[in-house]
Amino acid sequence: MALSRADTSTLGRWWWSVDRWTLAALLTLAFLGYIMVLAAAPAVAERIGASSRNLFFAKQVFFLLGASAVMAGVSLLSPRGIRRLALLGFAGALVLTAATLVIGAEVKGARRWLNLPLVGSLQPSEFLKPCFAVVAAWLMAEAKSAGRRGWAAWGMVLGLYAMVALVLQRQPDIGMLLVVSAVFFTQIFVAGINMLVVVALGGLGASGLVGAYFLFSHVQKRVNQFLYGEGGASYQVDVALEAFGAGGLMGVGPGEGRMKNVLPDAHADFVFAVVGEEFGLLVCLFILALFTFVVVRGLTRLLAETDLYVILGASGLLAQFGLQAFINMASSLHLIPTKGMTLPFVSYGGSSVIAIALGMGFLLALTRKRMNRAEEGTLR
Repeated sequence: MALSRADTSTLGRWWWSVDRWTLAALLTLAFLGYIMVLAAAPAVAERIGASSRNLFFAKQVFFLLGASAVMAGVSLLSPRGIRRLALLGFAGALVLTAATLVIGAEVKGARRWLNLPLVGSLQPSEFLKPCFAVVAAWLMAEAKSAGRRGWAAWGMVLGLYAMVALVLQRQPDIGMLLVVSAVFFTQIFVAGINMLVVVALGGLGASGLVGAYFLFSHVQKRVNQFLYGEGGASYQVDVALEAFGAGGLMGVGPGEGRMKNVLPDAHADFVFAVVGEEFGLLVCLFILALFTFVVVRGLTRLLAETDLYVILGASGLLAQFGLQAFINMASSLHLIPTKGMTLPFVSYGGSSVIAIALGMGFLLALTRKRMNRAEEGTLR
């Protein structure tokens, strides 16, 4: 039954206040994720000797259904409710991320995963990203509203960032640290901090990148492979580029791709290459357009917003969403050094897809039309 504008129920108010265009774009991406895992996952499962060819596909259907429920449920909250949930989520994710350094499963020299009863494998740092973006936005808004007395809030947000950076560096997960830092610096810039401070922080970030190159051998290897071709280009990138070339404009057809049979992580980090081979350039451009639409639409919604907390929170979440999509697609196309990062909603992954849904739920809640701010319960 259609919801009337006169419907004052929670669901009715949500339907007429949420950005339905953004919601539709996100659900379309989730549907594409279902299609692409259906296309790529069986070949991967068979290659690694999984108990069933449909193992990854069945799991991803469960993940996507859970993600859709999380996104819808979180989008019902008020900005104040979002702040509270983000604070709890940040505290829990930070503790669990720190726990990976002690009891985490080591994979390829890094400790990023926890094996938990009932839950299974969990990458808690994925949940740090959206939760920290909202917490940082709240503290920055508090600091700006306090004027010269806001030094305590600034000190707190910088301290929290330092804690997150330290934990991610120790895992190590330099790619995740890069995304968190880029989003954090974006929020600082949007907050209107003195340009000298912004330039100084930018210099600090650049120094960190240079330091990562010299301190972490896997970072140096990937950068050298990208810039100089040392040791030959990455096998995965070679196969991915071959897949894009084979797909051409229209693709070879759903399920007809061959590169997924030999491409490691074809269902996860390199799912965009499977899209390119089986569905062609046009569908790749459509996916790119969907990500662009979500980011631009979100920023447009903020033009009429006056609450700094909402502006900073939504800006950080949009920067995070867009940057993660860019990193995945650009590394698949060999435009940047390879980085194991999923394509939001399209790649296989439990922790990743649920965390992204949480972040987009935050975004939908923050950008809802609030005709009655006292009823909606804003931050202040």
